[in-house]
Amino acid sequence: MATKVVELSKLSPEEVPEELRYQAYFDFEAHPFAHQALFAREGVNSVYGAILAIGDYAKEWLARTLQEKRSGGAVRVLTDETAGGGQVVGHFQALLAGDAVFAPAVVVGSASAEQRHTICLEAGASVVGSFIYLDEGDIYIGPGTTVEPGAGIKGPTIIGSDGEIRQGAYLRGNCILGDGTTMRGELKNVVMMDKANFPHPSYVGDSLCGYMTHFGNQATTANLGIYEGLRERDKRKPLILTIGDVGYNLGNPKMGVCMGDFSQLGCNSVTDPGTFLRPYTIAYALTRLSKGFYGPNEVLKNKPMEHGVIERVPLQPLV
Repeated sequence: MATKVVELSKLSPEEVPEELRYQAYFDFEAHPFAHQALFAREGVNSVYGAILAIGDYAKEWLARTLQEKRSGGAVRVLTDETAGGGQVVGHFQALLAGDAVFAPAVVVGSASAEQRHTICLEAGASVVGSFIYLDEGDIYIGPGTTVEPGAGIKGPTIIGSDGEIRQGAYLRGNCILGDGTTMRGELKNVVMMDKANFPHPSYVGDSLCGYMTHFGNQATTANLGIYEGLRERDKRKPLILTIGDVGYNLGNPKMGVCMGDFSQLGCNSVTDPGTFLRPYTIAYALTRLSKGFYGPNEVLKNKPMEHGVIERVPLQPLV
């Protein structure tokens, strides 16, 4: 039990324990990531600080990159007035490089032409029959990435090269996907690094997932405690992570999972808010992981017949 509690956001990077440093989860020397600068942003002192900074980083990167594309002149420019096919609501711009294909089912743009957002497709990328939301932010889709019919993407979102956004995927904004990713579930405020695999229906929110991480079918992350969901939003209590005899107050009730390189969650497993898997940590199917720290190089097995039973207790009043 923690004997004292400190606010994580007020610590210098040197004061943050190893368990909350990005180096404990991601090896950028072995597996460089195009957006590893997220972890070097001013004010980001921990992996949780990086989760809080995803949205601002994505907006800045998108603004800079899209301006470079416009000034380079090697793209076709479409707007809500010139785009053919599909249903268009509001104002938007599309920048298409090379043989990029942009044929969405629906585009929802901004109400004002002066505040229109942009979607950029690099050469070889395709968006066909998808639902594109540009009312709150820009979208970038890297070369060779395919967005299948029925997928939905909200800006701000960055998607790397040679990815597969499958039918049914729902990217709700503040999403950064690396190269070679496969997605079908619902994502919100998430970083998925290169070759991360989330190919089945489920949910990941407020999370970081490293190189070649994998979610089995229906594996999911909870990002809000089940009891906190009973409270009014302004009365929810922040997550506190205990390391040794110190509690680290995240200052926020929401966090999903931090998965180190090569970690995996088996089918139908679930992580509590504030779960950390260091590299090469594997959870068997149907495993429930309580908040805390696991790994590295560890297998987590669900064996209720051998080691556990279901306990039933009365629900106590919230304090």
